[in-house]
Amino acid sequence: MQALLCVIEGNTVNIQAILSEKISHALIAAGAPANSEAHVRQSAKVQFGDYQANGVMAAAKKVGMPPRQLAEKVVSLLDLQGIASKVEIAGPGFINIFLDKAWVAANIETALKDEKLGITPVTPQTIVIDYSAPNVAKQMHIGHIRSTIIGDAAARTLEFLGHKVIRANHVGDWGTQFGMLIAYLEKVQNEDASDMALADLEVFYREAKKTYDEDEEFAVRARNYVVKLQGGDEYCRTMWRKLVDITMSQNQETYDRLNVTLTQKDVMGESLYNDMLPGIVADLKQRGFAVESDGATVVYLDEYKNKEGEPMGVIIQKKDGGYLYTTTDIACAKYRHEVLHADRVLYYIDSRQHQHLMQAWTIVRKAGYIPESMSLEHHMFGMMLGKDGKPFKTRAGGTVRLSDLLDEAIERANALIREKNPDMPEDELKKIVNAVGIGAVKYADLSKSRTTDYVFDWDNMLAFEGNTAPYMQYAYTRVNSIFKRADIDENSLTQPVLLNEEREQALATRLLQFEETITTVAREGTPHVMCAYLYDLAGLFSGFYEHCPILNADSEAVRQSRLKLALLTAKTLKLGLDTLGIETVERM
Repeated sequence: MQALLCVIEGNTVNIQAILSEKISHALIAAGAPANSEAHVRQSAKVQFGDYQANGVMAAAKKVGMPPRQLAEKVVSLLDLQGIASKVEIAGPGFINIFLDKAWVAANIETALKDEKLGITPVTPQTIVIDYSAPNVAKQMHIGHIRSTIIGDAAARTLEFLGHKVIRANHVGDWGTQFGMLIAYLEKVQNEDASDMALADLEVFYREAKKTYDEDEEFAVRARNYVVKLQGGDEYCRTMWRKLVDITMSQNQETYDRLNVTLTQKDVMGESLYNDMLPGIVADLKQRGFAVESDGATVVYLDEYKNKEGEPMGVIIQKKDGGYLYTTTDIACAKYRHEVLHADRVLYYIDSRQHQHLMQAWTIVRKAGYIPESMSLEHHMFGMMLGKDGKPFKTRAGGTVRLSDLLDEAIERANALIREKNPDMPEDELKKIVNAVGIGAVKYADLSKSRTTDYVFDWDNMLAFEGNTAPYMQYAYTRVNSIFKRADIDENSLTQPVLLNEEREQALATRLLQFEETITTVAREGTPHVMCAYLYDLAGLFSGFYEHCPILNADSEAVRQSRLKLALLTAKTLKLGLDTLGIETVERM
């Protein structure tokens, strides 16, 4: 009944969620424990139906009943009328579910009527997403790309579902190096009367460090500026702000090129939490969580042991009074609760920072700075490697600047697209080249599991075959071209969806699994799941297109039905790619 209500109210359904709920109820009614789960999965093979429930075995073990006997009892109590055409038991107790064609067709109709494809509305949460995190006075490099594009895909996905998303660009804009940078900016302005040296931030940073190491008078002035900056000196603050603004305006150009949704208003640098740090240290000391050790302030955590098996000490304030990243991350979590009122915080930071974050969050939880209900999640990721299996570098062995990587992507895409379309107008060509080049770099990353390292390969990422951006972008234009070729307006499709062929049924069912896919991506921060889904969908459409004539169908009713399946395929591909931040084009 619940599934049918969803259709009536104008929403499609998360089939997996509907089946899980109904089978869990039947399991409990059959005598299984109250916390029994159905473990519903999409079937791997067509002979096992569309979905398979695997929870009977675990439940049968708990109640001491033969699994098949419990499965029979569950099926007898299971009400899937109008949803499933057949339910059968396989093997020791697997329950196979074959969806009803009419029910699938009705949900396809519902999805077509809604710009969000009928996705069920969520209960909105306030979700803070911490991603990108470049450093001031340094160019963004290859090490920033995974955090930036995976985090942005998560932000787009959660926002699409209806959550309030707060993007937090945790910029490295504080620390002792700023005395050196302010002093050097002052020197440059005095000598050149301009900020030209900041046009190349890497050169600026290197020259500042070189001057600091070689000129003692400069070094003394730099150290004094650190103290003044931390004390709120107006001149130092003005120079510091100039460094931050110049850096972030350059970074914004990179974000815009990458089709990433971060803006200047999303910058939440380390400096934002500065005023909170003394109070946090004092509070932790006063409540006995932190103690002094050799002049430093330390929190000892029983949850983490050193090599001697003793509680590990986490320093939150150094002997000289300076604070550490851990202190900032404690303040950061506290701020996100007290000021941003976050229900959930996702950190897109590489896997090497995992223990550091876990220790900071352990302190946050112990101190009661955030409620138990507030979720802190480290969505860690691996490294980008070269073909040699080592971290991706320039040919000279240096760090690859992100702007240089994007330049090369555009250059390669331009050669590829121009060869295929020598007569295309220049303005259209430029738009397609940009979408393909930038899309290829992003999709190559997003299509890999974020928890693992992956090998960067230009040839693979720009291929028009396989799970790549060019292939997906071409798949979208191919479906779209059907409507352009026949000059068909989607509003003229008035006949109902008919699912008489196996390929029609398979495509329609996969289209309805978009909601399950996007729900998984939103829950787990795994954009590669969306990439795999879209690639599979494109393959299913290709088979459908070859074996089920669309424009030359046997009847007008079948023609319109197949056009509706093609239309929803195009909409789903476009929307899915959009949640990944991949642009589509109308022709390639």
